[in-house]
Amino acid sequence: MKKNQIVFIFIFFTISLFAQENWNQLIDVKLPEVISSHRTFVSIPNVPTDIQKMYKNVAWVKEQYKKVGFQLKTLESSTLPVLLAERVVNPTFKTTLFYFHLDGQDVNPTSWNQKDPFIPVLKEQSNTGQWNEIEWSRINEQIDDEWRIFARASADDKAPIIMFLSALELLQSANQNPKFNIKIIFDLEEEYGSNGFLSTLQKYKEEYEADYMIIMDGPAHNSNQPTLTFGCRGVASCSITTYGSKLPQHSGHYGNYVANPVFRLSRLLTSMKSENGKVLIDDYYKGISISEEVSDILKSVPDNKKDINNALMIFKEENVGKNYQESLQYPTLNVRQIETSWKGKALKTIIPEYATAHLDVRLVEETDGKKQLEKIKNHIKNQGYLVLDRSPSDTERLTYDKIATFKGNSGVNAFRTALNDPFGEKLRSSLTNTFGKEPVSIRTMGGTVPIIPAINELDIPAIIVPMVNMDNNQHNPNENIRIGNIRQGIKICLSILNTSFNE
Repeated sequence: MKKNQIVFIFIFFTISLFAQENWNQLIDVKLPEVISSHRTFVSIPNVPTDIQKMYKNVAWVKEQYKKVGFQLKTLESSTLPVLLAERVVNPTFKTTLFYFHLDGQDVNPTSWNQKDPFIPVLKEQSNTGQWNEIEWSRINEQIDDEWRIFARASADDKAPIIMFLSALELLQSANQNPKFNIKIIFDLEEEYGSNGFLSTLQKYKEEYEADYMIIMDGPAHNSNQPTLTFGCRGVASCSITTYGSKLPQHSGHYGNYVANPVFRLSRLLTSMKSENGKVLIDDYYKGISISEEVSDILKSVPDNKKDINNALMIFKEENVGKNYQESLQYPTLNVRQIETSWKGKALKTIIPEYATAHLDVRLVEETDGKKQLEKIKNHIKNQGYLVLDRSPSDTERLTYDKIATFKGNSGVNAFRTALNDPFGEKLRSSLTNTFGKEPVSIRTMGGTVPIIPAINELDIPAIIVPMVNMDNNQHNPNENIRIGNIRQGIKICLSILNTSFNE
């Protein structure tokens, strides 16, 4: 019998209750086993285009979660199936639906600082900031929280799956049960839009039925404190095209005669936004107000403006909100790309035929994608433009001075659970008791997750519980998970599993 196993058994025989004060010690003893399981799991490639490998991931999860009392089944979808796990602790208890995803982003091995992105590497950082590989055998010694495991999906999203599993195993070893019934969705295509999962919402709505939803994905606040995220922004998109002459013209022959569509487009864009960043379109922020209570919570998030601006290398921030968190409570108007009719690599002395701006609009709970796009379209009309959804005809070119083509996609709307929702209050209280201080409460995170339609369709309070380190290189080369975040994540999961929602 190994030394760690002996210590583990001794701990359980010398404590009468599976109490919070013992969690740190129990997690410490179990951590080498957790890291080993994580290494095995991450070693299974998980890019959805390799269907056979995805099924190997499914088989691994099935085997592990069966051991902790779950019934598992696959649900047919329009693409890859959805894996659903369920454990009924007590029919009278509330049910919480957890969401994880099994897939990872594609990789370019030449960009990674290791031979194979799907062969996990354990590393420690030198005094000069260099990450150096160390032997896996060192996990059986004193484990350093600052060590990291580098591999694709090491953080996003296999680490949370392992953290949750490990917490369940610890409960089972202590003959303890979660305080609520559990359903788990394992999505096989989140990184590619969750189309399969979203296609199952109507057919399997009964299987997904629950009282609450917890999404275990994404990074925690950069302070690495336990974090609760109550919503995320949606996203809509559109393009605006302005026109000059029907064909590109020589800038010498026709400069000062043919209007350049780039200048027209630039004047149109600057009419939409002030120099301090506020959108000038009528009613763009309609319905949004920040109460004193919400403002206090936003200010309580431990952001440091100076650190943020230094990291971004910007002199000052836009003046939409009073701080970073408040800025996320308003819809954005962002120009993500501008192009003209000339597509070649070399510069040419021409007046382009057209200029197009591609925009994205990050939505908040109070805004609807379709309505926001309509506001933009009406603003263009109010600037004296004929607004079309196609290229102008010759007759229209000769009849109207100012013509713009507007094309929009209303995308997906935002979701947000109220900060004072009883579900969130219980989670906040539980984590406060566990860690001795309140978790960071994020009202709205900046990004958009593809499963928002599912959250809105299921119509239940949903909260994101992100647990991996912010600097995990998510979606990028050298993705990694910090060992300290695995340790803390298990404790977060234990805290949640010991939260009673029935009282």
